[in-house]
Amino acid sequence: MAESPEDFTREDAPTSRPENQRESAWQTIAESLLGVEARNHVLRYAMHLVVLGIGGVAVWMAGMRLPERWPGAPAPIGQQSAAPLGVETPVPASAAVFFIPADFSLSADIFRLAQIHTDAPSRPRNEIKSYTVQAGDTIFGIAQKFGLTPETIIWGNRIVLKDDPHSLRPGMEFKIPPVNGVLYQVQQGDTLKGIADGTHVDVSDIVDWPGNQLEADNPQITVGQFLVIPGGTGKIYQWQPPTPPRRGSPRTTVSQNDGAGACAGGYSGAVGTGYFIWPADTHYLSGTDFTSYHAGIDIAASMGQALYAADSGVVMWAGANNYGYGNMVMIDHGNGWTTLYGHLSQWNVSCGESVKQGQVIGLAGSTGRSSGPHLHFEVAYNGVRISPWSVLPAP
Repeated sequence: MAESPEDFTREDAPTSRPENQRESAWQTIAESLLGVEARNHVLRYAMHLVVLGIGGVAVWMAGMRLPERWPGAPAPIGQQSAAPLGVETPVPASAAVFFIPADFSLSADIFRLAQIHTDAPSRPRNEIKSYTVQAGDTIFGIAQKFGLTPETIIWGNRIVLKDDPHSLRPGMEFKIPPVNGVLYQVQQGDTLKGIADGTHVDVSDIVDWPGNQLEADNPQITVGQFLVIPGGTGKIYQWQPPTPPRRGSPRTTVSQNDGAGACAGGYSGAVGTGYFIWPADTHYLSGTDFTSYHAGIDIAASMGQALYAADSGVVMWAGANNYGYGNMVMIDHGNGWTTLYGHLSQWNVSCGESVKQGQVIGLAGSTGRSSGPHLHFEVAYNGVRISPWSVLPAP
């Protein structure tokens, strides 16, 4: 017969418990006085009371405000005591040694401690740096290394570059200005007004630059002095390939300063369609894009890769060039357009030869001032160089 809960008395309950489940003294007393079931109710209510008590304390503390002032701190206006002037109120030894504002409360205010090891911001550079050109350097790469524009590098080193960006050589000593603009070396007869006008800035822009160390009231410049002209602009000098006459009398002399590939002119032949194709099978860049100092685009090409005439025309240059282009081909398309192909490993055409659009005119290489195989491609209309991207089909 099953026993009812009433039949199960303390005498019948097990007297031994696992050691890890021993009861505390108060639980044993409650169980002895009230019984097991009553004991459980008491414990449940006790836990509820504890939770409510904690909540009440939290609410009380949230509304509590700390003392408006610590002993020894001046009382707020209107609550000051009538203590005689010059008498200091003693501060008990137990008083806190820090001050808490009167409007501080735990519920609203948060302390932000001072950071002892705050890093000081780096100050802008004012001085001119020196840089030795390394093998493989380009004007664009040097500018990127110092956070400047390529034009700034050129304008700051005109004497070294001899106004020709393609004359870059390893070992050249460059001066690197601290900001974009012009780095100008004062010449005999120069004036601040003349320098400012020539670089399209105000005189104050030059005088106010701290690195120039010019007195605002009486600025004096000396021959040979370098001036940083922030925001100034100069002129980019580029070699302009000669375009001999397509028809009529050829040139009687060909300038050897240009290179052995220059043609005499006086030719007739194919005329272009006015539409251009890509001069290489690759349709992306491997070097510098079209900029104010770089009149073409550097198209990726492996050594010996075939190169094509972008449009039909007559060859006006075939061979070596002395201005950094290496072996070069130039085509006059007979409608105002000309195209130029530089750094070839070999050329497959000759002066005065008519070529058709898509015809192989040479092979890609790295001759001239080049740091690796690629095709330097230029487009001009009536002698003015324009961006090849404006006439080439989408890649």
